[in-house]
Amino acid sequence: MSEIITEYRNENTKDIDLLSTIDMVRKMNEEDKLVAMAVEDEIPHIAEAIDIIAKQFLKGGRLFYFGAGTSGRLGILDASECPPTFSVSPDMVQGIIAGNAFLTAVEGAEDNFEAGINDAKVLTEKDVCVAISASGNPKYLLGVLHQADEIGARTIAVTCNSKGKIAEEAGHVICVEVGPEVIAGSSRLKAGTAQKMILNMLSTGSMIKIGKTYENYMIDLKAVNEKLKDRAIRIVAEIAQTSHSAALSALLKSDWEIKTSIVSIMLNVDITKAREELKRHGGVLRKIIYSKESV
Repeated sequence: MSEIITEYRNENTKDIDLLSTIDMVRKMNEEDKLVAMAVEDEIPHIAEAIDIIAKQFLKGGRLFYFGAGTSGRLGILDASECPPTFSVSPDMVQGIIAGNAFLTAVEGAEDNFEAGINDAKVLTEKDVCVAISASGNPKYLLGVLHQADEIGARTIAVTCNSKGKIAEEAGHVICVEVGPEVIAGSSRLKAGTAQKMILNMLSTGSMIKIGKTYENYMIDLKAVNEKLKDRAIRIVAEIAQTSHSAALSALLKSDWEIKTSIVSIMLNVDITKAREELKRHGGVLRKIIYSKESV
């Protein structure tokens, strides 16, 4: 454990318990500024991971996040946001935490190699397994990676310790060394922030690559409340270059399917035909718009 950088004592925050509240917050903010720069250093590896995930999605594969403690909770959080944001099945991106310890800690869960093997039995050869850990050493994740290798799933490690064991076992590694935490060993801080940033990029980037956005519009969101319905109307109106009332009319006919509504308006076809066009183009709106503009 003495070699794990996330366990080191931070020289910049030794006096944190003596500072005024505002100086304490400034100190924490100064440390947080280092996180984005550390993530920036790993951009090439993050981009490669996105391409791996997108490729497997197109083959019918799924994305699984595995982690213990904070890392596991961050994986579950990111996975849970994908269905409402991109209208994908909850099965497509899943988060699994050691010991099912989402709300409360489970003693020894991260040290259970066999539990990792068992939890990873949900994987198939088409899936991507992302093992998340600040220290990179939980035996649980080593069990997960062992099982993933056994069935031929693609494996990615997201860690803050280049000497961690998961970095040795995974097929692809993203290592963001954020340095010692503000509070020694509290990896929910800088390490957690780095992991959240990376998971945002992995899920969002892979969804973009498979056509779940048009430009930077959320064209596959589920309009399940007033705010999102208003957003859906604005998206349809702006992309299809029509009035808000026409956009609303199309959305009501399509059961609030944004892409279907856009295609219906732009091609001047009914909802059934619009859905057929989307299916023919693999659900990628840009392909339909490009084809229309090329005529």
